[in-house]
Amino acid sequence: MRVGTVLIAACGLAMLAACSKKPVTPLPPPPPPGAVAGSSAADRDGDGIVDGYYTSDGIYHPYAPPAPPPPPPAPTRRGERG
Repeated sequence: MRVGTVLIAACGLAMLAACSKKPVTPLPPPPPPGAVAGSSAADRDGDGIVDGYYTSDGIYHPYAPPAPPPPPPAPTRRGERG
């Protein structure tokens, strides 16, 4: 009698285990605008804000173009009217 009860319980557990869903892993967040899927974010200046990304071949791509260089200094005032 006990063998039959254990056998029925084992069959019930096997059927429930076969129907159980596998745990769903969350999808990675989408890349920010301008990035390529599968790339890794980069913070080159260390301020905590992502400012570009590296592709799988190791090339860095900035999100924004670099700032233009500062204008040249004003000429020194020399001569007759300086």
